[in-house]
Amino acid sequence: MTTTQSDFRAALLDAALPVPPGLLDGQGQPAGRRYAVYRNNVAVSLAEALETAFPAVSKLIGAENFAKAAGLFLRQEPPSSPLMMHYGAGFPEFLASLEPLKSIGYLADVARLEQAMRQSYHAADASVLDPSRLQSLSEDQLMSARLILAPSVRLLRSPWPVLAVYNFTMNDGAQPDAVAQDVLVTRPDYDPVPHLLPSGGADFVSALQNNLTFSDAMAAAGAEFDLGPTLSALLSGGALSDIIST
Repeated sequence: MTTTQSDFRAALLDAALPVPPGLLDGQGQPAGRRYAVYRNNVAVSLAEALETAFPAVSKLIGAENFAKAAGLFLRQEPPSSPLMMHYGAGFPEFLASLEPLKSIGYLADVARLEQAMRQSYHAADASVLDPSRLQSLSEDQLMSARLILAPSVRLLRSPWPVLAVYNFTMNDGAQPDAVAQDVLVTRPDYDPVPHLLPSGGADFVSALQNNLTFSDAMAAAGAEFDLGPTLSALLSGGALSDIIST
């Protein structure tokens, strides 16, 4: 009996499946033992890649539970690319679907924040807008202009105190309050930085992402929106790459 590529791949990611038949080693002998070692090494490597990508999640649920979740995930979603930096894109949604973890309501959003930071880290480079270009515009010109965001910008809106939980977990931050938080991820140098957005800030950034004018973005943010903190985070984080004025 010959082994198909799908048989080989399925058994490689699931230790409960038997070693595919017909596999031989370099001496023409059955390769069952070598295959088992290889299978274990692949599973360990993928689990380690997930733990590297989602360190806060690992701390929140503990190493043993994380290993179990990673083992289930890698069988459900094997790598689609040889680039491990992209592996685990579906992990936040997978965590949200796991019944034993549903009591940790914020867990999936912490994973989404870590995924957003990882995406930001690997995003393409872009030029950084000189703030003087904003200052040189009249009010009418600014209101009709479109601010172009850098590819590294990510936005996460959560009903949970997601950034506070992340900081508490990773940096011994303050005890999180039970409030919703919106987070802007920028990449000012080489490492992504998460910023807590004020009320209306996520609506403003989302409008910019949708290529709306500055005026429309301000309207989307609401009358009570304080532009200063959000614009400061965008500028200091190198999140604006251009401005298109009409």
